Amino acid sequence: MSKNTKLELTWIGKENRPKLEPRILIEDPDKSHLAARRVTDSDLFDNRLIHGDNLLALKALEQEYCNAVQCVYIDIPFNTGQAFQHYDDGVEHSLWLSLIRDRLELLRQVLSPSGSIWVHCDDNEHAYLKVLMDEIFGRANFLANVCWEKVYTLKNSAKHFSSMHDFILVYAKDIDRVRLSLLPRGEKQNAGFKNPDDDPRGPWIDSAMHGRNYYSKGTYTVTSPSGKAFTPPPGRYWTVSFENFNRLDSENRIWWGKDGNNAPRKKTFIDEVRGGVIPGTIWSHEEAGQNAEAKDEIKRLFPEANEVFITPKPERLIQRILTIATLPGELVLDSFAGTGTTGAVAHKMRRRWLMVELGDHAETHILPRLRKVVDGDDSGGVTESVNWKGGGGFRYYRLAPSLLERDQWGNWVISKQFNSAMLAEAVCKLEGFTYAPSQDHYWEHGHSTERDYIYVTTQKLTHQQLHALSEEVGPERSLLVCCAAFRGSADQWPNLTLKKIPKAVMERCEWGRDDYSLSISNLPAAESLDVNGDAESPTAKKKAGPKKAKVAGQADLFGGEGEEA
Repeated sequence: MSKNTKLELTWIGKENRPKLEPRILIEDPDKSHLAARRVTDSDLFDNRLIHGDNLLALKALEQEYCNAVQCVYIDIPFNTGQAFQHYDDGVEHSLWLSLIRDRLELLRQVLSPSGSIWVHCDDNEHAYLKVLMDEIFGRANFLANVCWEKVYTLKNSAKHFSSMHDFILVYAKDIDRVRLSLLPRGEKQNAGFKNPDDDPRGPWIDSAMHGRNYYSKGTYTVTSPSGKAFTPPPGRYWTVSFENFNRLDSENRIWWGKDGNNAPRKKTFIDEVRGGVIPGTIWSHEEAGQNAEAKDEIKRLFPEANEVFITPKPERLIQRILTIATLPGELVLDSFAGTGTTGAVAHKMRRRWLMVELGDHAETHILPRLRKVVDGDDSGGVTESVNWKGGGGFRYYRLAPSLLERDQWGNWVISKQFNSAMLAEAVCKLEGFTYAPSQDHYWEHGHSTERDYIYVTTQKLTHQQLHALSEEVGPERSLLVCCAAFRGSADQWPNLTLKKIPKAVMERCEWGRDDYSLSISNLPAAESLDVNGDAESPTAKKKAGPKKAKVAGQADLFGGEGEEA
């Protein structure tokens, strides 16, 4: 096999891709929350919490945030099989892969060229997820497979092995441009620095002065202060020349031992070492927290709540990721927000953030949690370690309804829920324009370049109206006109491009679909496919059984955390 051969993961239905509608976002001012006063000059207010299907939300963010997100962290559904008990295993696995693939592709679009994506998973789909991410991000952009110790005690009730870890797959968007930071040095890293000779330059650590690599100037003999001669051990060489060795010795940068009788070792002072530590791939619970710690954090935030999320993530874990992947002021995205840990930690660390959550806990958990962070009333998690005092804010958004709806005769028409401003913004997004209505020109609703504009109206434009519009736009500019209908030839005015809405966009998207989550009620009928992709398989019919309805509180694999009824 050629080394250039591209390996791809295949599964049932891989070729099927949703035709996503790029929705607009509608702010709910009553749920947005800003601090009462500015606490510091670095307070951030442009954070967003979006309530809605995360695939549609990512599509809604794609244009505005393309190449803008420095770090993506997602804690994806682990596909334990509990939500698929009425489906063939092959179909279950394929559905999971397709739904993850669709989201990863959009996440790659918004990721900055210097950014990285961190995908949290467990053993169930880890191997398949790695191959899938190789395909989407490129195998060369793989950075690490972090193993996080989520539990540090054995469960004797486990059938075969007691699971104690999760994985976090880390990829760069571009391995040649990715920017990662070192972890800060702690007591553990500084413990080896001593000062037994009271050197005025401060604590130091010693290291061997010989190595295995051949060095022609590294075979000389040196003499210790006590008069003992030393040569490099067999098969090794001094790593500096004789002249440099003498210079280091004259500068008191050679340690011969307390009595001046040991083999020479080079002194390195604490202020000469790198400002941090290269991250490892094994993260212990002592340094990155664990599940029980995360549950305690949630309980402190919501002491009256009966429900405790099964696997929340501790704030220290997210803090570690954001320390490596981002700098203050940079943008973090979590499209599986859960209880809002990513946004809470990002806010405390003065990173900008975007979160998406479909479940009801977007309002029952995330909103109150983030309000406490903004108001400085959250004393738990990483608050003390980052010296968080409150400040900043966020805005709460919902996905707008679908632009098109069926009328009483089954025809697609523009939704009655859209006013003129919403319609203009929605069509701008559909056509790839930036929505920016002008105060000076009624026809200027948005732009794609400095000279290319868009005009959206539900009117039926006459020949006379179009002629006047063309005159006003002028020969130096171009205008896309989206209207209900028009009279005249579309080629009559060189500076105008005419489109009928909704006719011109009807084939672009799956209109009227609000839920792309992997909830039970949203799955395709099990009897329509068997593991070989055959329609109406008797095997599938036999195994399918009754479809379970989605009920309040039920686990929704692509909407967030919850419990199955």
